[in-house]
Amino acid sequence: MNILILFGTETGNAEMVADDLADALGADYATQVRDMAAFDPAELDAGDFHVIVCSTYGDGELPNSAQPFHAALQARRPDLAGLRFATFGLGDSFYETFNRGSRIIADTLVELGATAVGEHGQHDASSGELPGDAALAWAKTLLGQI
Repeated sequence: MNILILFGTETGNAEMVADDLADALGADYATQVRDMAAFDPAELDAGDFHVIVCSTYGDGELPNSAQPFHAALQARRPDLAGLRFATFGLGDSFYETFNRGSRIIADTLVELGATAVGEHGQHDASSGELPGDAALAWAKTLLGQI
């Protein structure tokens, strides 16, 4: 099985986390990292496991690089039955819209028939923990469920 890690980022943190996850999961699985800005939802393959890494921007919106992917999902409304994914969000609990960006993507995938696997992982910038460290701890809990 292949793991496709899709990231949506504004400042590059979600991309760094996606790369960290690819390094960690790459020992056991063939992994690929792609920017949502350059990923066509028609490429989603139910034979792959998908990891979504997405930050939150502004007042709880999707970051710029996730917006084209989300807009294409909304416009085309593909049947994603059989597609499995896990989500890791980056945000700051100081804000009321903590981790909303990752939830927007996850909710849309589920609405289109995909199945969320495992706990919705999240990093809190107010915690002082590095995003990559939080993501790697989350990924360990996910491995048995892939």
